[in-house]
Amino acid sequence: MVQDPVTKSTARNSNRFSESKSLDFSTWVSDNLYKIFTFALLILTLAALFFLRNVGDSAALVCFQSHSKPIEKILHFPKVEWTKVEAIQDKVSPFGNFEAENWIVVCVEKYPSESLRKVSKIKGWQVLAIGNSRTPDDWNLKGTIFLSLQDQVKLGFRVVDYLPYGSFVRKSVGYLFAIQHGAKRIFDADDRGEVIGDDLGRHFDVDLVGENARQEVILQYSCENVNRTVVNPYIHFGQRSVWPRGLPLENVGEIGHELYYNQVFGGKQFIQQGISNGLPDIDSVFYFTRKPGLDGFDIRFDDRSPKVALPQGVMAPVNSFNTMYHSSAFWGLMLPVSVSSMASDVLRGYWGQRLLWEIGGYLVVYPPTVHRSDKVEAYPFSEEKDLHVNVGRLIKFLISWRSSKHKLFEKILELSFAMAEEGFWSEKDVKFTAAWLQDLIAVGYKQPRLMSLELDRPRANVGHGDRKDFVPQKLPSVHLGVDETGTVNYEIGNLIRWRKNFGNVVLIMFCSGPVERTALEWRLLYGRIFKAVVILSEQKNIDLAVEEAKLDHVYKHLPNVLNRFSSAEGFLFLQDDTILNYWNLIQADKAKLWITNKVSKSWSSVPLSGKSDWLVQQAEMVKKVVATMPVHFQVSYKESMKSDMTLAVCSSEVFYIPRRSVADYIDLVNLIGHLDMHQKVAIPMIFLAMDSSDNFDSIFNSMVYKRKQPSNSSTFYSAEAAAVHPWNVSSEQDFIKLIRIMAAGDPLLMELV
Repeated sequence: MVQDPVTKSTARNSNRFSESKSLDFSTWVSDNLYKIFTFALLILTLAALFFLRNVGDSAALVCFQSHSKPIEKILHFPKVEWTKVEAIQDKVSPFGNFEAENWIVVCVEKYPSESLRKVSKIKGWQVLAIGNSRTPDDWNLKGTIFLSLQDQVKLGFRVVDYLPYGSFVRKSVGYLFAIQHGAKRIFDADDRGEVIGDDLGRHFDVDLVGENARQEVILQYSCENVNRTVVNPYIHFGQRSVWPRGLPLENVGEIGHELYYNQVFGGKQFIQQGISNGLPDIDSVFYFTRKPGLDGFDIRFDDRSPKVALPQGVMAPVNSFNTMYHSSAFWGLMLPVSVSSMASDVLRGYWGQRLLWEIGGYLVVYPPTVHRSDKVEAYPFSEEKDLHVNVGRLIKFLISWRSSKHKLFEKILELSFAMAEEGFWSEKDVKFTAAWLQDLIAVGYKQPRLMSLELDRPRANVGHGDRKDFVPQKLPSVHLGVDETGTVNYEIGNLIRWRKNFGNVVLIMFCSGPVERTALEWRLLYGRIFKAVVILSEQKNIDLAVEEAKLDHVYKHLPNVLNRFSSAEGFLFLQDDTILNYWNLIQADKAKLWITNKVSKSWSSVPLSGKSDWLVQQAEMVKKVVATMPVHFQVSYKESMKSDMTLAVCSSEVFYIPRRSVADYIDLVNLIGHLDMHQKVAIPMIFLAMDSSDNFDSIFNSMVYKRKQPSNSSTFYSAEAAAVHPWNVSSEQDFIKLIRIMAAGDPLLMELV
């Protein structure tokens, strides 16, 4: 049924004019609640979007995100009453009355290593070994003070409460113990490093004041570039592709050497960082990416490069196994405890450098001071991760940090707190710093006075007259696990290999001919290979740096040279009538003695019966010296010389003394004293006393040896022999002839003529 249109219209009108409802507000809200809620939500959403899009300040985002983050822990600044710290005296250890100025502090986890045994014998230095939970209970080394975990607790230091049981950072107890017992210098070391030459005073500046102080000026990195905050000191010492642990990885690619240096006066180098040969202080990234096969690293640095200082505003990594601290920087020995062991000393080093500027001090990096052998052990990359992530940011933070405190210890505590706020270490290290500083006061340490800080002053322009030039060597290294020597041509590769093998061996050459015509030529020939070439002659020549010595007694002059090159690996003596084919010596053992004991025309045992009075007189002098020899020398000599009626005679044109035998050689020369013993008799006697002839290296067995030089010298010479004797060079023409013949073994020599 279709509805009538009229009826439908009437119905609509009747609804429109029906009785109106009440306009009560509560009723209206109730009826339209869902509309109101939807509209309000829309308004809030639009407002939020508008706010986030138009407010450029990142604080807006923080405001919104803060509701979803947990509330961060509030750090509390330690309150220390500096004037009420009570003294701590050593009344519990057997060393209560012992005092020493020079200390070597190491942490030990195994029985004494051979390296540590050598370190313990360094004269004038007291070794202090700190144990941890991994150290054997019966650890002992004669002459060394050992503090076990139990001993450390009894000392009463506050820091003990914060130290982990199985970590090297327990050395902090050792530092305090040394300071308590009179330390003025502390060498921070480990039990893997051997001090080169067994003398720390030859490498570091042990005395900064007084008569023995070295007050010469020191090269300093240029401070003209205000944007540079960190340097790689390995470049200065000849290794451009090697970087130290703790160098920001973003700076690894900066391998250019310094264009020029400034200078600074010595006396304020309160922290002295040494470099290590063999296995230097490198990080796991270098170790795993640059390691050449399964062999250990044996990286060498240039020991002739001068030490170099860092100006305020520029930093370098500092480690805990080859660093000298003077008393003014003892506060900087604190090793943080809340970070990994591989990061602890690096963070300490940067933290300490920044505070060092507050007292006017600076860091100086020194040429190789120790040698560490690579034991091919895994490097813990996981313990270095925080180092690689944070160290660049840490350096920038430290450079910009300022303090208004008026005492050093207050500044130290303030910086430690600021570093915790920035997340470089935790609040535990803030409390540890407070305990450390109080312990320093308790053991009698006096905090240094503050000096004016120059970081905010405009840097003065460096004039040309103030600039000092030094171009470092580029020594062989490794690149992505490949020896750099393999990337150059064959001839240069050989030269680098020879130099790497003999670069720390000193050649001592005696010239019988006119040195004015040959001294420079000999240095040109052999100086490419050896660490140094020392020329001796009957006549002294200051202009050519030729020293005076008598051939018959030249062995008595050698101790002067041996003592001069305390870091040399060995010493090779050579007379100028003998030619050295150095390329055939590379297989020789540099830890053994070399001499011509198997060359019958050079070395012989002469029966004394019926011989000349001169031989008899020489034999009597030998007997006299042997009778005064210490037991080990005398036994060695008599085992080699079976009869008193024979005398060992050697022409001694060429021989080699390794580093380990230097002290023995000097002692034996001193036993000869003023006796008129000839070189040909003295040298074989000394060698047989130092070691059995069976232990001599046989490298010179292949030597070409004649009584006289044949007329046809070109066929007489052999590039396959270790050495050739005799060969006379008395003029430049003779030298050119020799070079052309020797080019058969070293083609690069042709570049010299």
